[in-house]
Amino acid sequence: MKDKQDAFLKLYEPVHERFERFCRARVYQEMDYRDLMNDSLVVAYEKFDSLRSNEAFLSFLFSICVRVLGNYHQKKRETRIPEGKMHLEVHDQNTNPQAHADIHYLYEALAQLSEEQRESILLFEISGFSIREITVIQNVSESAVKQRLKRGREKLMEILTYEASLKTVPNHG
Repeated sequence: MKDKQDAFLKLYEPVHERFERFCRARVYQEMDYRDLMNDSLVVAYEKFDSLRSNEAFLSFLFSICVRVLGNYHQKKRETRIPEGKMHLEVHDQNTNPQAHADIHYLYEALAQLSEEQRESILLFEISGFSIREITVIQNVSESAVKQRLKRGREKLMEILTYEASLKTVPNHG
């Protein structure tokens, strides 16, 4: 028992920050990221013996996190209880106000993407997974991941581009 706990912590500690960032961005305004992290880590610890390679630990965590979040959405759909929007507050003393605002707008823009696009972008751009690794996590083909990344980037560009938010029909009257 102690050996399993030590082995788990030895693998988890170096990836904690990446895992936390993924969870924060993945559930922005949907639920508390700490709940997602906690639920995912409980499942990961229970299934730790099924981990085939220590190098795949972060991918293992992300895969579990995606499934836990999917279960959360399924339960939420089943209960059909409307919930208010949750706001993510990032308290980082090292961040300047402009960077904080940029992160806020990025998370807001990511929240507007489809789940599949958001997850693909988070895994690829923020967490640094390869397309092949993402295919395993999302259980889809490489072309599906590439399409999600392409469409997600296009949508993010549209959302984040200042001119796109000011599209108006010129008045020639």
